[in-house]
Amino acid sequence: MTKHKHNKWIILSIITLASFITNVDATIVIIGLPKLMQDLHLSVDAGLWIITSYAVTSTVFLLPAGKWADMIGKKIIFIGGFTVFTIATILCAIATSGFTIIPFRFLQGAGASMALATATPIIMQTFEKKQLGLAISINATSWVLGAIIGPVIGGALIDTLGWRSIFSLTAPFAIAGSLLAVFFLPGDATLRTKSKMDWRGLFTFSTALTSMLIVLSEGNKWGWTSYSIISLIAITFIGFITFIYVEQNHISPLFNLSLFSNRQYTTGLFITLCYLIGYYSITFLLTIYLQGILQLDALHAGLLLIPLSLPQLILSPIFGSLVDRIGAPTLLFSGLLGQTLGLLILGTLNTKLSMPLLVIALVIISASNSMAWPSLAKTILETINLKEAGIASGMFFTINYASRAVTQTLVLLFMEISVPAALVTTVMSDAAQTHSDLQIFSLVKAVDISFYIFALFMFLAALLTTLLFKTKKRTIIDLQSSR
Repeated sequence: MTKHKHNKWIILSIITLASFITNVDATIVIIGLPKLMQDLHLSVDAGLWIITSYAVTSTVFLLPAGKWADMIGKKIIFIGGFTVFTIATILCAIATSGFTIIPFRFLQGAGASMALATATPIIMQTFEKKQLGLAISINATSWVLGAIIGPVIGGALIDTLGWRSIFSLTAPFAIAGSLLAVFFLPGDATLRTKSKMDWRGLFTFSTALTSMLIVLSEGNKWGWTSYSIISLIAITFIGFITFIYVEQNHISPLFNLSLFSNRQYTTGLFITLCYLIGYYSITFLLTIYLQGILQLDALHAGLLLIPLSLPQLILSPIFGSLVDRIGAPTLLFSGLLGQTLGLLILGTLNTKLSMPLLVIALVIISASNSMAWPSLAKTILETINLKEAGIASGMFFTINYASRAVTQTLVLLFMEISVPAALVTTVMSDAAQTHSDLQIFSLVKAVDISFYIFALFMFLAALLTTLLFKTKKRTIIDLQSSR
């Protein structure tokens, strides 16, 4: 047994710590934004960029980080990224103005993407296939813990210790994780040292993706027909077309387009997009409902979201083991149907909070997600050659992060189907604003309709999963015919 196989649970703990901390710092800033803006005397636009800056770089650098991992080693990129994230976190804690904290958040997101892009490939390199689902599910619980810590403990910290505490209290754990990674993470047995960096691919991909994320983040505020948004849409379209052309003609592309010929991998990416658009809508819409409509404070709203995370924290390792025994497609399909049901139940919310209804819906979604997420991750990555695990994982998590921005935009668009745009903006930006009974009724109905629409995205993901059963069956037939 090799050394890294012997230390596999320590390695998994380090990877999981990194995933946990980066997710906490991604979500907790939303809770602390009002205090942060007040102390640093920031405008609303500048304050929102504290969130957007992290989202942009953490998304844009995922694919390049995966490529770098395949070129020079997963351990080097993980440690480098986690170290950058740690330094940026400390700098955020001591920032004295918006002009400093926004660049630090850009840097923090870039470091986080390097750690996240290499996390799953390191797990794949460390664990045998029969334990891969369990390892991925344990790592997935770090995201769940982050979701709990962010809104609940984060709200308490900010009220007592101030916004700087959300950065300063995570910094020691980040430092410890970086040091442990140096000693325990395995080096790569084989490296693609002859590969050259695809700088044209990096430029075209980064430009297109950044433009798309800005469009999704600012489209409602700037106006979808404004000159700025139309120009950015054009840049996005031209950038992605150019990226595809560059990748087809580069000897060592940033992303190997031939990976799309792998039907299981490609189907998995489409499932990921539909799945996460549906899943990320839950916290967006419930934040509008609980804080904007029912006018609960951040701490109490966060406590009500615990049922969305706690069951998954307990069940993920259990279902992770079942993934390795009974197969990923079956659990993935079941999990997506369960989440569809949960979203449909949330579509029956009323002007008065029903605790049983909310808890039942969130528990169903959480339990179902504990089936679906490790199954999806294993489905997408298990067929990829380990030498290309970095770029394959990078694309997977790029879609993951981009789905958040897509969901945020769609929430606004779906809400505005039945409610004036000005009212939607008011309820999202000013929770203390009082509304008439008619406005409250209209807003709740808009939330319900939105949940129904996002349930369709989840159901579409379940339907796409049936293609994986066909793929599996076809693979068996091919193997039998080749004998």
